[in-house]
Parts: sequence; C-alpha cells; structure tokens
Amino acid sequence: MSTSAVTDRKPNQLLTRPRLIALIGLASLALIAGAWFFELVIHLRPCKLCLEQRVPHYAAIGLALAGLVLARSARLQWFVLLGLALLMAWSTGLGAYHAGVEWGWFVGPNDCGAAGPAAAGLQDFMKQLQTTRIVACSEAAWRFLSLSLAGWNALASAGLFLLAVYGLLLSLTR
Repeated sequence: MSTSAVTDRKPNQLLTRPRLIALIGLASLALIAGAWFFELVIHLRPCKLCLEQRVPHYAAIGLALAGLVLARSARLQWFVLLGLALLMAWSTGLGAYHAGVEWGWFVGPNDCGAAGPAAAGLQDFMKQLQTTRIVACSEAAWRFLSLSLAGWNALASAGLFLLAVYGLLLSLTR
C-alpha cells in the first residue's frame, strides 16, 4: 500500500454519524438489558430513581432506531444526534443525582422509599405490612469498584453523551 493511499483516507472514517447513532442505541439497549438482568435474575428491586434512570435509555433506543431507518440526510442525522446528546445528558444527571443520594450528598425525593398508599383500616394496614417491600433510593443494593449501578449509569451515559457530541461536531470538520 502506498503512502499516498494511507494519507488520502479520511480520519475517523470508522465513526460516521449513522454508526454513532447505532452505537448509542445499542449501548442504551445494553444498559437496559443489564438493569433487567439485575432486577429479574439477581433479584435487586429497583427504587423510584432507578426506574426513572431507564426512561432516557428507552427513548434513546427508539430515537436511534428511528434515526437509522428514517434519517438519511446529514441534517436529519445531526438532529438525531442532538436528541441523543440531550437524552444522555439527562441520563447522566439522573445517575449522578441518584449516586449522590446514595452517598448522602443530596436529599432524595420524599416518596422514594416511603410507605405505600394509606390503608383504610387496621386489617388493610397489616396486609400492606406483609406484602409491601420498600426500596429506599438512599441505599445502593450493589456496588462494583465502589460505584453503584446509578454511578455506573452516570459514567456510561456521560460517555455516550460525549459520543453524541462528537457526532455533532463531525459536521464542522467535514
């Protein structure tokens, strides 16, 4: 291979906008699959904040899929990446907030870990006590390398945010 053939290649040809959109969508799908694995297989019950952290990833999966199918122009791909960047910024914020609640840096929501709906009578109250399992947002159910699932979600989402921003900046260099 000649030297000119190597220098004529576009830099970062591997990271095109459609590939970045697919990568962010697949990563969000993997994060959701991981959350379901911990919930359904390991039996770690999610708290209110855990469930809220899933919402941006569900939206990112849908947006990435729609973007890959419908966004054929560079302009539409740019808007898809903008949407993905906003979703990942939202997810990063939710994950950082939840991790901060777990570390005691922030106060969690009042209804996170609180009792369920008020019982009508003593019998209903006793039944609720037997059947209700309260999951507090302030307690990390699992940690790896000192980070909870919320912390790992914040890091992964921040990385995906940076990938989306990189895709947005591709239009400035080409």
